Amino acid sequence: MKTLRSRANPQVRRWRRLVRDGRLRRREGRAIIEGPHLVEAYRERYGAPIALLVSEQGMGRDEIVGIVARSKIAPTMMSDSLFRSIADTEVPVGIAAEIAIPDVRTDLASSPACLFLEAIQDMGNIGTILRSAAAFGVPDVVLAKGCADPWAPKVLRAAMGAHFALRILQTEDLAASMKRFDGRMICTTPHGGATVDMLDLSGRIGWIFGAEGQGVSSQIAARATMTARIPTEIGTESLNVAAAVAICLYERARQLKTGAFRSAAPA
Repeated sequence: MKTLRSRANPQVRRWRRLVRDGRLRRREGRAIIEGPHLVEAYRERYGAPIALLVSEQGMGRDEIVGIVARSKIAPTMMSDSLFRSIADTEVPVGIAAEIAIPDVRTDLASSPACLFLEAIQDMGNIGTILRSAAAFGVPDVVLAKGCADPWAPKVLRAAMGAHFALRILQTEDLAASMKRFDGRMICTTPHGGATVDMLDLSGRIGWIFGAEGQGVSSQIAARATMTARIPTEIGTESLNVAAAVAICLYERARQLKTGAFRSAAPA
């Protein structure tokens, strides 16, 4: 099997750009995922990737050899140094894949629950939010323009495969997506509103979260039918947005499992 060693190879140059260039990812509808866990998660959900990239050192690992065999496509072998030039991690584990970004065709009007994210730019937060959505049974996530690219390598790593259990939509018009959902909308706030455990979280709910500091814009917040807050100790700052999402979605999952909720307290 031939081993690629040159950075001048046109395909290698393109893969390097896909890792680093969000505009190219959006234009081509392609992304690079890295590591055995992500590659296997994609394969189990969608089948073989477009291309499988393996380093010489990676082919010495039984786990990677097994993934290659199950993928049933010939891998592109690379020298270890060339693979590192593509990889986004400091210590790459030797396997990556080019994938087609799933073409989301979801009817938000029938979605049981959805996250609407505005201006959240931290990649780690976006990845953690996606992971929480998958863990607590929220199948749809809509990201407004201005959020971090959900298919960026750091987001993919933070989400730990959650991308392949969700329907992820990037939109130029968050308000229009919220209108299509047409369910109850809850906007979190650090002050006022009922505590999240006091709300009835049954039925179809859209959760609205914005960037830390500036929060949700007034235009989007105005579309909420309820506000909720997470009680914290006096004098503490507001929670990290990813932590707030996890708490809210856990409470919804708890209520759906137990059937227990209390009437919303007055704001």
